[in-house]
Amino acid sequence: MVEYQEKSFKDLFNLSGKVAIVTGGANGIGKATALRLAQAGADIVIADLKKADAEEAVKEIEAYGVKGLAVECNILKDDSLVALVDTVMDEFGKINILINNAGGGGGGKEDPTKISVDDIRRDFELNVFSGWRLSQLCAPHMQAAGYGSIVFTTSMSSINKSPNMSGYGGSKAAVNHMVANLAHDFGPEVRINAVGPGATRTDALASVLTPEIEERMLSHTPIKRLGEADDIAGAMLYFASPISTWVSGQTIFVNGGGVQTLD
Repeated sequence: MVEYQEKSFKDLFNLSGKVAIVTGGANGIGKATALRLAQAGADIVIADLKKADAEEAVKEIEAYGVKGLAVECNILKDDSLVALVDTVMDEFGKINILINNAGGGGGGKEDPTKISVDDIRRDFELNVFSGWRLSQLCAPHMQAAGYGSIVFTTSMSSINKSPNMSGYGGSKAAVNHMVANLAHDFGPEVRINAVGPGATRTDALASVLTPEIEERMLSHTPIKRLGEADDIAGAMLYFASPISTWVSGQTIFVNGGGVQTLD
């Protein structure tokens, strides 16, 4: 039986000495998460297609007194994922936290009478295959370090039922179940979980959001506002931190208590 050890509140969220990779960390939810982890003391690697944006994010990260590194990364290319992990190990010598945030797809535009199987394949390459591969690459380093937490960004679309969402929603549902299974493969040193945002104010949502859609969304949302990137980052911090050391294989939805869909 493990003896109970009282820890301070600060210790439960202390990431000092930890190294975190955040994919898609230059903007939006990824950037908010990177800043939260940095605030908790972690050194941060921003892996993003937009190198200039990643470098700007690193400047904000380093204001917390931690080390930041911007790495250009295309999650659809295996050699780019391998190079990312090699770069982090060369620079920091360890990996403790992986936020598989980068992803995308055609959610809301996937009329099955107009798209091809290649469109659906890309959803899965972006949201499932890339994160699975990066987890595979990082997990051994986390196990060697004795502390590991992997967190995927999933989506409310993984459990919602809406038109024109079959590929994107299906890929995010696959993430939820993949996480639950990988928990058995990577434990005990490495935990793996997922955070599912509801409608969150990001550039992606702004491209499709109208006042009418927002009104309908809020009519089904007990907390009467849309999410902000930092709302999602709080859940990411929970999974990354020692406070959640007995939590693995789980998906938590951060959605204001409601259901928000585009239709």
